[in-house]
Amino acid sequence: MNDTLPALPRQADTEAQVVGMWLHGRPARTRKLYDDAYQRFAAHVGKPLERVTVGDLQSYADTLEGRKPRTVALHVSALKSLFSFAQRVGYLRVNVGAVIRPPKIAGDLSRRILSEEDVQRMLHLEPQPRNRVLLDLLYYGGLRVGEVVALHWRDVTARDDDSGQVTVTGKGGKTRSVRLYSGAWRRLGALRGNAPAMAPVIASRKGARAVSTVQVHRIVRAAARRAGIEANVSPHWLRHAHASHALDRGAPAHLVRDTLGHANISTTSAYAHARPGQSSSKFLAS
Repeated sequence: MNDTLPALPRQADTEAQVVGMWLHGRPARTRKLYDDAYQRFAAHVGKPLERVTVGDLQSYADTLEGRKPRTVALHVSALKSLFSFAQRVGYLRVNVGAVIRPPKIAGDLSRRILSEEDVQRMLHLEPQPRNRVLLDLLYYGGLRVGEVVALHWRDVTARDDDSGQVTVTGKGGKTRSVRLYSGAWRRLGALRGNAPAMAPVIASRKGARAVSTVQVHRIVRAAARRAGIEANVSPHWLRHAHASHALDRGAPAHLVRDTLGHANISTTSAYAHARPGQSSSKFLAS
């Protein structure tokens, strides 16, 4: 949040209230990570936010040395966000986090993009229909893990050709619709059976609720091992692969951006997203 914005009149009387408002409305995974960063920091300094100094933040950052750079960056960024928010809602007079900078992370995106051959092995060697559809949604749809586990059959709509669309709510509560084509769409339709509209698309083995994000990570890792991939593949790697492979096959950059939900959706483009003419999924073989 911009540190130069004027503060609001005091909106909270206790630290717990501030932290609760700060975490409110964030995706579940982000909320957990941010709360963990706060709890660890609070245990380290042993004092309320009003008394925290720049030295306290630097001291805590020093305790993170030796951990993965992304973990350090996450903790520092979370605390910067918290102190900025606390100042904005009038709880703190000074934002001591403004002078702290998270460590720079060397770009490693290229190391997290699977080849088309790797992805196709993961897909074709997956023996379970449910898990295959899960992989399809991550790769052909470019969906985030949270978007997949939140997907219900009411969000799935057939089109008038060999395709259909899934409507998801992404980061910031923004809704977008993504087209799926041919094989990926047919496999999705075959998975439903008699499931009602409110049932999760990727259901747990008991069928009453959606698979957890932890289960999704396990399924993807198992698929990668089955395909002979030694890297610690995560679901997000398939989203990266979607973007890279679609661009390599000639998909326009703006189409990939809109399919993955990377950009803000303007008022005009919201109509196209509600019933997209196509998506970058079309450029990937299925």
